Amino acid sequence: MSSAQQRLSQVSSHFTLGGKKGVAAITEKHPDDIVVTCALRTALTKGGKGGFKDTAAADLLAGVFKGLIDRSGIDPKVVEDVAVGSVLAPGGGATEFRAAALVAGFPESTAVKSLNRQCSSGLQAIVDIANAIKTGMIEVGIGAGVESMSSQYGPGAVTEFSELLENHPEAANCKVPMGVLSEQMAKDRNISRAVQDAFAASSYQKAVKAQKAGLFNEEIVPLEVKWTDPKTGEEKTITVKADDGIRDGITAESLGKIRPAFAKDGSIHAGNASQISDGAAAVLLMKRSTAERLGQKIIGKYVAASVVGVKPLLMGIGPWKAIPVALEKAGITKDEVDIYEINEAFASQCVWCVNELGLPQEKINPKGGAIAFGHPLGCTGARQISTLLTELKRTNKKVGVTSMCVGTGMGMAAVWVAE
Repeated sequence: MSSAQQRLSQVSSHFTLGGKKGVAAITEKHPDDIVVTCALRTALTKGGKGGFKDTAAADLLAGVFKGLIDRSGIDPKVVEDVAVGSVLAPGGGATEFRAAALVAGFPESTAVKSLNRQCSSGLQAIVDIANAIKTGMIEVGIGAGVESMSSQYGPGAVTEFSELLENHPEAANCKVPMGVLSEQMAKDRNISRAVQDAFAASSYQKAVKAQKAGLFNEEIVPLEVKWTDPKTGEEKTITVKADDGIRDGITAESLGKIRPAFAKDGSIHAGNASQISDGAAAVLLMKRSTAERLGQKIIGKYVAASVVGVKPLLMGIGPWKAIPVALEKAGITKDEVDIYEINEAFASQCVWCVNELGLPQEKINPKGGAIAFGHPLGCTGARQISTLLTELKRTNKKVGVTSMCVGTGMGMAAVWVAE
């Protein structure tokens, strides 16, 4: 039996206990389910311009941690481990993220780590915590993500390669800029600018509608921060409680007037790619039996996750490869998923993945995505879960998937159930 057959056999045997399959199996409740009892985020703000432009990443993290403690009512002493995904922070953010946890009210007994799997860092942090709970290493943990692209994004974030790495063709491809990769992918896969601009405009329009209807309010914890007015130099204290990159009146026609960013005859530009942003998000996890013992309200369940590699030059196809693997692990089909939160790194790659997977557009990012409100790199994987679970609950739906492409050529995905 091949390893793939063995995996499928294990998946099948796990999800057919008691004769139940598919959604009926994953929505069934068991004491050892890994559940979510709180998932929230800060607003996402424009890099270098928005409400968090003068706020350090660790301060955003401390704020979202405080919000999570307040909203969930969890005793900080029972939280044993915190994993934080971040991409750009010097030293991986390990020192200041531990400090942020202490500032937020977690005791010295709560361990903290940082990790970096590029754009999937927030999701990876949550999966790491889920796996630690599943194996009995810890009982209660938090997976989080944060990024201050205002302070840490730019040429300095790119590592210089050694001669050894430069002389290996596939290794050297790992540092080709993602905009350039996506431009080439759009050409190779025949994703026209018109299609990209239409997708991007739809993202803005959905986000505007959702924001006006207050659909993000439940998932956002307001933060009071210091902000310097760029026109006057005056420092003010402001409360940031809404995504400030969402713009009304965006159409495919208005996006069609923006100049290409990576090639004179290119199709990718600032309006159909993810925004540079600042933000943080956190998710509280434990077993169902633990949640019931602690009196925690269960809002969702973690089911399964996947992480896959693809060619570095085909970075954008990651969700196309990762989503089917996660669905297989969960024992469900693509049609049994109610909502897909697929990160809009670039309209070109997101459109291609959705089309190749044969997913209906109405199930994709129903409140808009990173094109409309931003992609703080390490935060996104955690942010998607608060957005997903809130929307599943609001629409009385059950099953969701979060996914993203990952720099250097990877993809990640996870399956969730709302309660």
